[in-house]
Order: sequence, then structure tokens, then C-alpha cells
Amino acid sequence: MAGKLIIFSAPSGSGKSTIIHYLLTQNLNLAFSISATSRPPRGTEQHGVEYFFLSPEEFRARIANNEFLEYEEVYENRFYGTLKAQVEKQLEAGQNVVFDVDVVGGCNIKKFYGERALSIFIQPPSVEELEKRLTGRGTDTPEVIKSRIAKAEYELSFAPKFDTVIINNDLETAQAQALQIIREFIGK
Repeated sequence: MAGKLIIFSAPSGSGKSTIIHYLLTQNLNLAFSISATSRPPRGTEQHGVEYFFLSPEEFRARIANNEFLEYEEVYENRFYGTLKAQVEKQLEAGQNVVFDVDVVGGCNIKKFYGERALSIFIQPPSVEELEKRLTGRGTDTPEVIKSRIAKAEYELSFAPKFDTVIINNDLETAQAQALQIIREFIGK
């Protein structure tokens, strides 16, 4: 039986990655979508495992051939995207494919797959709480945090376009909600 698609989007610091990692341990037959990038491999990263590594020219050629569900040029010649053929291969293998993408990419994937996809937006309890979390990480300068908050305010405006919004006020509650919603979706 073909798999289904589960799309996660959220502002940075909302707890999305933590929730996804929890769900991967819950016997839901979930597998990450393997993205493509034009950046070089880092450390022990391998082509086809962490990413599909393409040159900027290869990436542009695949864009021209309409081979991506979604893509973004993050910096000049630095692309990230999701290849349709890879997702189809994973779905045909019966995997439920998980996407951790930005809000625009999430909306594009949902539009392409319709009812086969469940789109989940993880929302912080408030912008103030998000700022507190980002500051608490101790990994970003005040300027970076300010820019992430501005981006988060933009991203929050996309929440109504998602099938489900989970407010991550309490991590365990948010994880339980995500698990229940995904179990129901996969069971349909």
C-alpha cells in the first residue's frame, strides 16, 4: 500500500524538530523526505542519504524540468528542494514521508498531493515565548534573534492554510496531539 505524506512547518524555535524526532520513534512507518541541495557535503554526509548533492547548474536544470515539489534559493547558488521522483519512490515503498519545510514549501506540497498529505503547523504559544526560547538557546546573536522573530511573525500568518495547528505550550501535550492526529490520518 502506498504511503502518505505528513508536512511540518513552524517558525524557528517552535519545537517542530523535537516533535518530529519523537514521532519517528512511534512505529508509524515514518521516513524523512531526502532533500536536494546545491551546497557541498559536510563531514560524513553522503549523496542520497542526508541529501542529494547537485551542482547549482544541475539544480537549475531540474527546476526548468519541473522536477521539484518545492525549492528555494536560500543564498545565491545555494538551493534546497524536494524532488518529486524521490518522494514518489518513498511512497511506492509504503513509507509515510515526513517533510520539515518552510511554510511556502509546506503549502506547495499540500497543494500538489491534496488529501494524500496532512499539513501540520507547530505554533509557539506567543511571539514573546518564542523570543524567550530563542534567547534561551544561547546560540544566536540579538540581531539574528530579531530577524528570526520578524520571519516568525510572517510565518504565523500561514497557520490557517494548514490542516491542523498544534500550539506547543507544553511539549508532551503537543507530541501527544501530533501522534493522535497522525495515527488517525494514516489509518484512513
